[in-house]
Amino acid sequence: MTENEISKIIVDCAIEVHRTLGGPGLLESVYEQAFAWELEHHKLSVKRQLLVPVIYKGNVLSTPLRLDLLVEEKVIVEVKATALYNPLFEAQALTYLRLMDLKLALVVNFGEKHVCEGIHRVVNGL
Repeated sequence: MTENEISKIIVDCAIEVHRTLGGPGLLESVYEQAFAWELEHHKLSVKRQLLVPVIYKGNVLSTPLRLDLLVEEKVIVEVKATALYNPLFEAQALTYLRLMDLKLALVVNFGEKHVCEGIHRVVNGL
Protein backbone atom coordinates (compact mmCIF):
# COMPACT_ATOMS: atom_id res chain seq x y z
CA MET A 1 0.00 0.00 0.00
CA THR A 2 1.33 3.46 -0.87
CA GLU A 3 1.52 6.44 1.46
CA ASN A 4 -1.41 8.06 -0.32
CA GLU A 5 -3.57 4.95 -0.03
CA ILE A 6 -2.76 4.73 3.68
CA SER A 7 -3.51 8.43 4.17
CA LYS A 8 -7.00 7.98 2.68
CA ILE A 9 -7.79 5.35 5.32
CA ILE A 10 -6.26 7.56 8.03
CA VAL A 11 -8.53 10.47 7.05
CA ASP A 12 -11.60 8.22 7.01
CA CYS A 13 -10.68 6.87 10.45
CA ALA A 14 -10.11 10.39 11.83
CA ILE A 15 -13.60 11.40 10.70
CA GLU A 16 -15.10 8.30 12.31
CA VAL A 17 -13.30 8.91 15.62
CA HIS A 18 -14.32 12.57 15.68
CA ARG A 19 -17.95 11.73 14.88
CA THR A 20 -18.16 8.85 17.38
CA LEU A 21 -16.57 10.78 20.24
CA GLY A 22 -18.83 13.76 19.62
CA GLY A 23 -16.39 16.27 18.16
CA PRO A 24 -13.90 18.47 20.00
CA GLY A 25 -13.46 18.80 23.75
CA LEU A 26 -11.57 15.69 24.86
CA LEU A 27 -7.93 15.14 25.75
CA GLU A 28 -5.44 14.39 22.99
CA SER A 29 -4.66 11.02 24.58
CA VAL A 30 -8.32 9.96 24.27
CA TYR A 31 -8.40 10.77 20.57
CA GLU A 32 -5.05 9.04 20.04
CA GLN A 33 -6.18 5.82 21.70
CA ALA A 34 -9.49 5.72 19.80
CA PHE A 35 -7.69 6.63 16.57
CA ALA A 36 -5.17 3.79 16.99
CA TRP A 37 -8.03 1.37 17.67
CA GLU A 38 -9.89 2.52 14.56
CA LEU A 39 -6.79 2.18 12.36
CA GLU A 40 -6.08 -1.30 13.70
CA HIS A 41 -9.74 -2.19 13.11
CA HIS A 42 -9.06 -1.31 9.45
CA LYS A 43 -6.20 -3.84 9.48
CA LEU A 44 -3.40 -1.27 9.53
CA SER A 45 -0.34 -1.74 11.71
CA VAL A 46 0.05 1.08 14.23
CA LYS A 47 2.84 1.98 16.62
CA ARG A 48 1.98 4.47 19.37
CA GLN A 49 4.28 6.89 21.18
CA LEU A 50 7.32 5.77 19.20
CA LEU A 51 10.67 7.10 20.40
CA VAL A 52 12.71 8.70 17.63
CA PRO A 53 16.41 9.21 18.32
CA VAL A 54 17.93 12.58 17.49
CA ILE A 55 21.42 12.37 16.00
CA TYR A 56 23.63 15.43 16.15
CA LYS A 57 26.90 15.26 14.20
CA GLY A 58 26.98 11.49 14.55
CA ASN A 59 26.06 11.45 18.24
CA VAL A 60 22.74 10.17 19.53
CA LEU A 61 21.34 12.77 21.92
CA SER A 62 20.04 11.54 25.26
CA THR A 63 16.53 12.93 24.76
CA PRO A 64 14.64 11.24 21.92
CA LEU A 65 11.55 12.70 20.33
CA ARG A 66 8.22 10.91 20.64
CA LEU A 67 5.82 10.67 17.73
CA ASP A 68 2.17 9.86 18.28
CA LEU A 69 1.43 7.23 15.63
CA LEU A 70 3.34 5.44 12.91
CA VAL A 71 1.00 3.69 10.48
CA GLU A 72 2.20 0.80 8.30
CA GLU A 73 5.81 1.90 8.93
CA LYS A 74 5.20 4.61 6.28
CA VAL A 75 2.97 7.43 7.53
CA ILE A 76 3.44 9.51 10.66
CA VAL A 77 0.32 10.87 12.36
CA GLU A 78 0.57 13.64 14.91
CA VAL A 79 -2.59 13.90 16.99
CA LYS A 80 -3.65 17.28 18.37
CA ALA A 81 -6.73 18.44 20.29
CA THR A 82 -6.46 22.20 20.39
CA ALA A 83 -8.75 25.10 19.52
CA LEU A 84 -5.77 27.12 18.23
CA TYR A 85 -3.82 25.38 15.49
CA ASN A 86 -0.13 26.23 15.36
CA PRO A 87 1.92 25.83 12.13
CA LEU A 88 4.75 24.57 14.34
CA PHE A 89 2.87 21.25 14.45
CA GLU A 90 3.70 20.83 10.76
CA ALA A 91 7.35 21.74 11.34
CA GLN A 92 7.46 19.10 14.09
CA ALA A 93 6.00 16.49 11.71
CA LEU A 94 8.52 17.43 9.02
CA THR A 95 11.35 16.97 11.52
CA TYR A 96 10.05 13.47 12.33
CA LEU A 97 9.88 12.66 8.63
CA ARG A 98 13.46 13.75 8.08
CA LEU A 99 14.77 11.89 11.13
CA MET A 100 13.01 8.70 10.09
CA ASP A 101 13.62 9.12 6.33
CA LEU A 102 9.89 8.90 5.58
CA LYS A 103 7.80 10.81 3.05
CA LEU A 104 4.36 11.58 4.52
CA ALA A 105 2.90 12.80 7.78
CA LEU A 106 -0.56 13.98 8.72
CA VAL A 107 -1.26 16.37 11.56
CA VAL A 108 -4.80 15.67 12.75
CA ASN A 109 -6.34 18.27 15.05
CA PHE A 110 -9.43 16.87 16.75
CA GLY A 111 -10.01 20.28 18.35
CA GLU A 112 -11.72 21.56 15.21
CA LYS A 113 -15.51 21.61 14.89
CA HIS A 114 -15.08 19.64 11.64
CA VAL A 115 -11.99 17.43 11.79
CA CYS A 116 -11.52 17.66 8.00
CA GLU A 117 -10.50 21.29 8.52
CA GLY A 118 -7.92 20.11 11.05
CA ILE A 119 -6.06 17.64 8.84
CA HIS A 120 -2.77 18.95 7.47
CA ARG A 121 -0.56 17.00 5.07
CA VAL A 122 3.22 17.31 5.47
CA VAL A 123 5.55 15.86 2.86
CA ASN A 124 9.26 15.14 2.67
CA GLY A 125 10.16 14.69 -0.98
CA LEU A 126 6.92 12.91 -1.92
